[in-house]
Amino acid sequence: MQQMNLAEASKNLPDLIEAALSGEEIVITKDDQPVVKLTPVSSVKRCRQPGSAKGLVTISDDFDEPLEDFKDYM
Repeated sequence: MQQMNLAEASKNLPDLIEAALSGEEIVITKDDQPVVKLTPVSSVKRCRQPGSAKGLVTISDDFDEPLEDFKDYM
């Protein structure tokens, strides 16, 4: 947990937001009392990218050939 006063937090707000988005708990204090806790509203959903897994999945040439263990059943 990261804790800092309001003056420090206002100077470093973009960095604090990034830290909160990455899961760190941020508490902002005023007069040594916690007043604000930064947490993400919801997880950031990324749009699907067609073709983003291209080259990551391969299928072997003998994919659709019968398995040796099942030859008795065919």
